[in-house]
Amino acid sequence: MELEQRVADLERRLAALEEERAHRPSPSPDDSDFWALNAWKEQLTGLGAADGGVLFTGAVRLPTGERYDWQHGALTDDLVGEDWSGAAEPFAALGHPVRLRLLREILGGRRTAAELAELDEVGTTGQIYHHLRQLTGAGWLHTTARGRYEVPGGRVVPLLVALSVARP
Repeated sequence: MELEQRVADLERRLAALEEERAHRPSPSPDDSDFWALNAWKEQLTGLGAADGGVLFTGAVRLPTGERYDWQHGALTDDLVGEDWSGAAEPFAALGHPVRLRLLREILGGRRTAAELAELDEVGTTGQIYHHLRQLTGAGWLHTTARGRYEVPGGRVVPLLVALSVARP
């Protein structure tokens, strides 16, 4: 009986905290919330980049324990002025739900076609190999010794950036 009372008390306290949090106003961003952006703007000013630029960065630890620190910046003039047709293949390779699932599983530690074939709803072995070839051809995967697939280190953060941008 004492245990039931303690659990009920904890549930009431948790509900009160959740209610309080739900009605707490969201903090409005100030300059300290944009520390990376502000530093990037300073660099752009130093470069004389009047039209600005974009920066994306990440420090990632995967479920496998692998760590990736990565950043990339590009000037607006360079991005807008170049031919975008080369981006079609990498974007197209990400445009299939099974390929996205395979990438997620590979980042999570399933690295061989046999391990991937054990998954539900990814298709036949032939279909899996087709998707793996598409991802490899677009640079999202490479093969290592003994038929193991990996997302190249320089693609891990960009992949996660693309996924975060595509979130509804």
